[in-house]
Amino acid sequence: MTTANFPRLRTSVGKKFLISITGLIFSGFVLSHMAGNMLLLVSAEAYNKYSHALVSNPLIYLAEAVLVIALLTHMALALKLAMENRAARGVKPYRPTNGEKSTNLGSRWMAQTGLLIFVFLVLHLKTFKYGAHYEVTYGGQTMRDIYRVVFEKFHDPLYVAWYEFSLLVLFIHLRHGISSCLQSLGIASSRNPNLQIAGWVFAVLVAGGFAIQPLYLMSLGGQP
Repeated sequence: MTTANFPRLRTSVGKKFLISITGLIFSGFVLSHMAGNMLLLVSAEAYNKYSHALVSNPLIYLAEAVLVIALLTHMALALKLAMENRAARGVKPYRPTNGEKSTNLGSRWMAQTGLLIFVFLVLHLKTFKYGAHYEVTYGGQTMRDIYRVVFEKFHDPLYVAWYEFSLLVLFIHLRHGISSCLQSLGIASSRNPNLQIAGWVFAVLVAGGFAIQPLYLMSLGGQP
Protein backbone atom coordinates (compact mmCIF):
# COMPACT_ATOMS: atom_id res chain seq x y z
CA MET A 1 0.00 0.00 0.00
CA THR A 2 1.45 3.38 -1.02
CA THR A 3 1.00 6.75 0.64
CA ALA A 4 -1.48 7.62 -2.10
CA ASN A 5 -3.83 5.06 -0.63
CA PHE A 6 -4.16 7.06 2.60
CA PRO A 7 -7.01 9.61 2.57
CA ARG A 8 -6.18 13.25 3.08
CA LEU A 9 -6.79 14.12 6.70
CA ARG A 10 -8.60 17.37 5.97
CA THR A 11 -11.33 15.60 4.01
CA SER A 12 -14.38 13.93 5.49
CA VAL A 13 -12.94 10.55 4.53
CA GLY A 14 -9.64 11.44 6.19
CA LYS A 15 -11.37 12.46 9.42
CA LYS A 16 -13.36 9.22 9.44
CA PHE A 17 -10.14 7.29 8.93
CA LEU A 18 -8.50 8.87 12.00
CA ILE A 19 -11.69 8.59 14.03
CA SER A 20 -11.77 4.88 13.23
CA ILE A 21 -8.11 4.28 14.08
CA THR A 22 -8.28 6.14 17.39
CA GLY A 23 -11.63 4.55 18.18
CA LEU A 24 -10.21 1.06 17.71
CA ILE A 25 -7.20 1.96 19.89
CA PHE A 26 -9.47 2.97 22.75
CA SER A 27 -11.78 0.01 22.12
CA GLY A 28 -8.80 -2.29 22.54
CA PHE A 29 -8.05 -0.59 25.84
CA VAL A 30 -11.55 -0.95 27.26
CA LEU A 31 -11.58 -4.62 26.25
CA SER A 32 -8.27 -5.32 28.01
CA HIS A 33 -9.34 -3.22 31.00
CA MET A 34 -12.55 -5.21 31.32
CA ALA A 35 -10.64 -8.49 31.08
CA GLY A 36 -8.16 -7.42 33.76
CA ASN A 37 -10.92 -6.25 36.06
CA MET A 38 -12.49 -9.71 35.94
CA LEU A 39 -9.87 -10.56 38.57
CA LEU A 40 -12.23 -8.75 40.96
CA LEU A 41 -14.26 -11.94 40.79
CA VAL A 42 -11.23 -14.06 41.73
CA SER A 43 -9.79 -12.45 44.87
CA ALA A 44 -8.56 -9.19 46.36
CA GLU A 45 -4.96 -10.43 46.21
CA ALA A 46 -5.16 -11.35 42.52
CA TYR A 47 -6.67 -7.99 41.61
CA ASN A 48 -4.25 -5.95 43.73
CA LYS A 49 -1.22 -7.75 42.33
CA TYR A 50 -2.49 -7.24 38.79
CA SER A 51 -3.05 -3.54 39.42
CA HIS A 52 0.35 -3.16 41.06
CA ALA A 53 2.08 -4.87 38.12
CA LEU A 54 0.42 -2.41 35.73
CA VAL A 55 1.29 0.79 37.60
CA SER A 56 4.83 -0.44 38.34
CA ASN A 57 5.61 -1.00 34.67
CA PRO A 58 7.56 2.01 33.28
CA LEU A 59 5.75 1.58 29.95
CA ILE A 60 2.54 2.65 31.68
CA TYR A 61 3.40 6.30 31.00
CA LEU A 62 3.79 5.67 27.27
CA ALA A 63 0.55 3.70 27.18
CA GLU A 64 -1.32 6.45 29.02
CA ALA A 65 0.08 9.10 26.68
CA VAL A 66 -1.06 7.11 23.62
CA LEU A 67 -4.52 6.64 25.12
CA VAL A 68 -4.91 10.33 25.98
CA ILE A 69 -3.81 11.41 22.50
CA ALA A 70 -6.09 8.83 20.88
CA LEU A 71 -9.07 9.86 23.02
CA LEU A 72 -8.67 13.61 22.45
CA THR A 73 -8.07 13.13 18.73
CA HIS A 74 -11.10 10.86 18.47
CA MET A 75 -13.36 13.33 20.29
CA ALA A 76 -12.11 16.44 18.49
CA LEU A 77 -12.45 14.96 15.01
CA ALA A 78 -15.79 13.29 15.74
CA LEU A 79 -17.30 16.53 17.05
CA LYS A 80 -15.85 18.52 14.15
CA LEU A 81 -17.25 16.06 11.62
CA ALA A 82 -20.64 16.07 13.35
CA MET A 83 -20.78 19.87 13.21
CA GLU A 84 -19.73 19.88 9.56
CA ASN A 85 -22.43 17.36 8.70
CA ARG A 86 -25.01 19.38 10.58
CA ALA A 87 -23.96 22.59 8.81
CA ALA A 88 -24.15 20.82 5.45
CA ARG A 89 -27.74 19.77 6.18
CA GLY A 90 -28.69 23.35 7.01
CA VAL A 91 -32.01 23.86 8.77
CA LYS A 92 -33.60 20.75 7.28
CA PRO A 93 -34.42 18.09 9.85
CA TYR A 94 -32.28 15.00 9.72
CA ARG A 95 -34.11 12.01 8.29
CA PRO A 96 -32.24 8.71 8.58
CA THR A 97 -32.22 6.65 5.39
CA ASN A 98 -31.40 3.37 7.08
CA GLY A 99 -34.48 1.39 7.95
CA GLU A 100 -33.01 -0.28 11.03
CA LYS A 101 -34.11 1.83 14.00
CA SER A 102 -31.59 0.47 16.48
CA THR A 103 -28.69 1.29 14.18
CA ASN A 104 -30.07 4.77 13.55
CA LEU A 105 -30.36 5.36 17.29
CA GLY A 106 -26.68 4.58 17.78
CA SER A 107 -25.69 6.67 14.78
CA ARG A 108 -27.74 9.71 15.76
CA TRP A 109 -26.50 9.74 19.35
CA MET A 110 -22.79 9.05 18.81
CA ALA A 111 -21.75 12.59 19.80
CA GLN A 112 -23.95 12.64 22.91
CA THR A 113 -22.95 9.17 24.08
CA GLY A 114 -19.31 10.02 23.43
CA LEU A 115 -19.51 13.11 25.64
CA LEU A 116 -21.22 11.14 28.41
CA ILE A 117 -18.48 8.51 28.23
CA PHE A 118 -15.87 11.26 28.54
CA VAL A 119 -17.59 12.61 31.67
CA PHE A 120 -17.67 9.09 33.09
CA LEU A 121 -13.95 8.62 32.36
CA VAL A 122 -13.02 11.83 34.18
CA LEU A 123 -15.09 10.88 37.23
CA HIS A 124 -13.83 7.30 37.05
CA LEU A 125 -10.20 8.43 37.18
CA LYS A 126 -10.99 10.80 40.05
CA THR A 127 -12.70 8.01 41.99
CA PHE A 128 -10.23 5.19 41.49
CA LYS A 129 -6.86 6.31 40.09
CA TYR A 130 -6.74 9.44 42.28
CA GLY A 131 -9.16 8.30 44.98
CA ALA A 132 -8.68 6.88 48.47
CA HIS A 133 -5.34 5.22 49.10
CA TYR A 134 -5.20 2.08 51.24
CA GLU A 135 -2.23 -0.25 51.52
CA VAL A 136 -1.92 -4.00 51.80
CA THR A 137 1.09 -6.34 52.03
CA TYR A 138 1.52 -9.67 50.24
CA GLY A 139 4.67 -11.71 50.85
CA GLY A 140 6.51 -8.71 52.24
CA GLN A 141 5.59 -6.44 49.31
CA THR A 142 3.43 -3.42 50.12
CA MET A 143 1.08 -2.10 47.44
CA ARG A 144 -2.08 -0.09 47.06
CA ASP A 145 -5.25 -1.91 48.11
CA ILE A 146 -7.26 -0.79 45.08
CA TYR A 147 -9.61 -3.74 45.61
CA ARG A 148 -10.86 -2.11 48.81
CA VAL A 149 -11.54 1.16 46.97
CA VAL A 150 -13.50 -0.66 44.28
CA PHE A 151 -15.34 -2.79 46.86
CA GLU A 152 -16.45 0.27 48.83
CA LYS A 153 -17.66 2.17 45.74
CA PHE A 154 -19.51 -0.88 44.43
CA HIS A 155 -21.42 -1.06 47.70
CA ASP A 156 -22.81 2.42 47.14
CA PRO A 157 -26.18 1.91 45.37
CA LEU A 158 -26.15 5.39 43.82
CA TYR A 159 -22.67 4.93 42.41
CA VAL A 160 -23.54 1.48 41.04
CA ALA A 161 -26.66 2.93 39.37
CA TRP A 162 -24.52 5.64 37.72
CA TYR A 163 -21.93 3.03 36.75
CA GLU A 164 -24.47 0.72 35.13
CA PHE A 165 -26.12 3.63 33.30
CA SER A 166 -22.72 4.65 31.94
CA LEU A 167 -22.17 1.10 30.71
CA LEU A 168 -25.47 1.24 28.84
CA VAL A 169 -24.24 4.42 27.16
CA LEU A 170 -20.93 2.69 26.38
CA PHE A 171 -22.84 -0.25 24.90
CA ILE A 172 -24.80 2.03 22.55
CA HIS A 173 -21.63 3.85 21.50
CA LEU A 174 -19.60 0.69 20.88
CA ARG A 175 -22.39 -1.17 19.11
CA HIS A 176 -22.50 1.39 16.32
CA GLY A 177 -18.91 2.59 16.64
CA ILE A 178 -17.19 -0.75 16.03
CA SER A 179 -19.18 -1.56 12.89
CA SER A 180 -18.72 2.02 11.66
CA CYS A 181 -14.94 1.84 12.20
CA LEU A 182 -14.64 -1.44 10.32
CA GLN A 183 -16.65 0.01 7.46
CA SER A 184 -14.66 3.27 7.32
CA LEU A 185 -11.37 1.35 7.24
CA GLY A 186 -12.62 -0.82 4.41
CA ILE A 187 -12.36 -3.99 6.49
CA ALA A 188 -16.01 -4.84 5.90
CA SER A 189 -18.69 -3.60 3.52
CA SER A 190 -21.89 -2.00 4.78
CA ARG A 191 -23.73 -4.88 3.08
CA ASN A 192 -21.79 -7.47 5.03
CA PRO A 193 -24.17 -8.98 7.63
CA ASN A 194 -21.21 -9.69 9.90
CA LEU A 195 -20.55 -5.95 10.25
CA GLN A 196 -23.46 -5.32 12.62
CA ILE A 197 -22.84 -8.65 14.37
CA ALA A 198 -19.26 -7.58 15.16
CA GLY A 199 -20.53 -4.37 16.75
CA TRP A 200 -23.11 -6.22 18.83
CA VAL A 201 -20.70 -8.92 20.01
CA PHE A 202 -17.98 -6.48 21.01
CA ALA A 203 -20.41 -4.13 22.80
CA VAL A 204 -22.05 -6.98 24.72
CA LEU A 205 -18.68 -8.45 25.67
CA VAL A 206 -17.21 -5.18 26.99
CA ALA A 207 -20.26 -3.56 28.58
CA GLY A 208 -21.59 -6.88 29.87
CA GLY A 209 -18.24 -7.84 31.37
CA PHE A 210 -17.97 -4.55 33.20
CA ALA A 211 -21.62 -4.67 34.29
CA ILE A 212 -21.39 -7.95 36.19
CA GLN A 213 -18.44 -6.80 38.31
CA PRO A 214 -20.27 -4.38 40.66
CA LEU A 215 -23.23 -6.75 40.84
CA TYR A 216 -20.96 -9.57 41.93
CA LEU A 217 -19.18 -7.49 44.59
CA MET A 218 -22.51 -6.19 45.90
CA SER A 219 -23.73 -9.77 46.27
CA LEU A 220 -20.80 -10.54 48.60
CA GLY A 221 -21.95 -8.06 51.25
CA GLY A 222 -19.88 -7.30 54.34
CA GLN A 223 -16.36 -5.91 54.25
CA PRO A 224 -13.62 -6.47 51.65
